[in-house]
Amino acid sequence: MTDQINIDLIDQLLKDYQSPEDVLGENGLLKQLTKAVLERAMQAELSHHLGYEKHSLKGNNSGNSRNGNSKKTLKGDFGTLPIDVPRDRNATFEPKIIPKGETRFAGFDDKILSLYARGMTTRQIQQHLEEIYQVEVSPSLISTVTDAIIEEVRAWQSRPLDSVYPIVYLDCLMVKIRDGGHIQNKAIYLAIGINREGLKEALGIWVAQTEGAKFWLSVMTELKNRGVQDIFIACVDGLKGFPEAIETVFPKTQVQLCIVHLVRNSLNYVGWKERKAVASDLRNIYTATTREAAEQELERFAEKWDRKYASIALMWRRNWERVAVFFAYPEEIRRVIYTTNAIESVNMGLRKILKNRGSFPNDEAAMKLIYLALQNISEKWTMPIQEWKAALNRFAIDFGERLPYV
Repeated sequence: MTDQINIDLIDQLLKDYQSPEDVLGENGLLKQLTKAVLERAMQAELSHHLGYEKHSLKGNNSGNSRNGNSKKTLKGDFGTLPIDVPRDRNATFEPKIIPKGETRFAGFDDKILSLYARGMTTRQIQQHLEEIYQVEVSPSLISTVTDAIIEEVRAWQSRPLDSVYPIVYLDCLMVKIRDGGHIQNKAIYLAIGINREGLKEALGIWVAQTEGAKFWLSVMTELKNRGVQDIFIACVDGLKGFPEAIETVFPKTQVQLCIVHLVRNSLNYVGWKERKAVASDLRNIYTATTREAAEQELERFAEKWDRKYASIALMWRRNWERVAVFFAYPEEIRRVIYTTNAIESVNMGLRKILKNRGSFPNDEAAMKLIYLALQNISEKWTMPIQEWKAALNRFAIDFGERLPYV
């Protein structure tokens, strides 16, 4: 800490200071001090290892002694830094401050991972580190650093989960991945839960050839194997067979189809001139105060638009039992379950990062980036969702013994 450092010493070091370059530049004071402190620390470590100070008579006939230095170049935020590493004759000394074989200073790997998590390619990371820190980093080093995250991904993906999640959002996005010599769109499955404290939690990431209800069934099975015993409400898009896949594993779960997805799909049938009017009439359905009122609005919609767009009302009627789940709840719960926006916003953040990459060489490369990006996104999930206490009280009434004590 600065108040423990001799101020006179700092003044002496800065007596020739004329510009920031003198302190922060390639040959500036900060870099020289870093080199001096590291080398002095390693000399102190060697003295402790040998059991005597340099030039001490205790070293005579001790069986081991200093044996000059070896050269090493460190990479870090300070750029490249050549240092002298002391040696002993028995080759038993291994510095702790810069471990044997280590060429990257503490925090440098984190810098690479941070850039990777923002969607930068290997070439872009190389250029950035060279431009900002004057450090030349090989593609193999970047791969080594990012590959080390795979074990962390596997541990995270298999970690135990809570027994109950009142709400879970399930969605999928497509990513270009090389497979068998060809680049193809693969499905990245995501599950985001709202835990009993009202906090968002990424439950897992899965990669598959395509999005399908069969794979979602395996996802739900994995969640159950990792400790999830109950989900009150699952919010999903309109994929065929999706609700049934969820209910096979969690038979008590209520499945709410995303209204935003349903409206979007409905408007695909409508010409541009009439989209605003159709959207307005659809809004009367899902903003109705009760299920009965919503059904009446659906009938009015059909009477008005069936002649031109009969498939829209038919679509809503076919999915009505999954659409109308949220009408049984008060406004504070409706707001968080009628749409998969909670996971759509995550997907939007991921897409911004993924678009820089073009395609991935394999599934693991895609998993690494999405995992790191999710970690960055989830750092903001520090507060419960809006009006969570009111929603939790309602869940306690409606689901009774299924909600363990919070």
